[in-house]
Amino acid sequence: MAEMMRAVEITKPGGPEVLRLCERPVPSPGAEQILIRIDHAGVNRPDALQRAGNYAPPKGASDLPGLEAAGVVEAIGPGVTRWSAGDTVCALLPGGGYAEYAVTHQDHALRVPDGLSMAEACVLPETFFTVWSNVFMRSGLAAGQRFLVHGGSSGIGTTAIQLASTLGARVFTTAGSDEKCAACLRLGAERAINYQDEDFVEVMRGVGGADLILDMVGGDYLPRNVKALADDGRLQQIAFLQGPKVEMNFAQVMTRRLTISGSTLRPQSDGAKAAIAEVLRNHVWPLIDAGRVAPVMDQTFALDQAAEAHRRMESSQHIGKIILKIA
Repeated sequence: MAEMMRAVEITKPGGPEVLRLCERPVPSPGAEQILIRIDHAGVNRPDALQRAGNYAPPKGASDLPGLEAAGVVEAIGPGVTRWSAGDTVCALLPGGGYAEYAVTHQDHALRVPDGLSMAEACVLPETFFTVWSNVFMRSGLAAGQRFLVHGGSSGIGTTAIQLASTLGARVFTTAGSDEKCAACLRLGAERAINYQDEDFVEVMRGVGGADLILDMVGGDYLPRNVKALADDGRLQQIAFLQGPKVEMNFAQVMTRRLTISGSTLRPQSDGAKAAIAEVLRNHVWPLIDAGRVAPVMDQTFALDQAAEAHRRMESSQHIGKIILKIA
């Protein structure tokens, strides 16, 4: 096994230009960890937040960006029973995905679904862990309920639309262009709202309000989301692209019995992530095997083009996931 590997590091907080190709020692798997020889890695918004200095890695995690990847198990640490060297996996990572090798807990890896390439499999973990845990485990979305997901053409959005519609919910979404709205409709959304032309609050109130909203925008979307909810509705917050602070009158939260909750995935315990993985393994991977749910791909970049991948993501022109080809 190689002792050194190519990786992309964050040289200092800043824009995409601070990402630099470098050489690092290949990490060693610890107890219950596997070492993955990475084939492809996903690019996600938290990577850009970390690059900008706004999302520090958890204690003990790699300082390299990259929260998901697919590849081959190269080595296993003490106590690993789920995987063997040579197995192909896609995995949620604590960091370190922008590299030729990365380590993760054995229970945070899943088999590559039937019929999917490494490139397709690498974009599953971050979005599927996030969507399933927030929409279904925490918020209890059920068949027949009205579900609004903002940013429907993003990696989170395309995943949420497919899972919710496949499991019987009525799916509504917002997107910033007619092209993106059309893509959301093809994925199973009942209504795609172009926020450049329409007010999602009016649209949702016109159908009775949303039973659940999944939001990663924040800012002035928070009071608008509250207005768009049905009585007894739930708002699940997973990011704040427009900032975490806003002034809002909470009286209607009480009078209409609304629930506002939120979570982030990366800081959660190994056990919590393992529990999400187990549910995905049993209930969601069969849907992917059957072709009922599939990753939506945007563009692929080489490892040394990581800065261009970040520029693509931050342009918000993409539909689906952006990936890095590592191998």
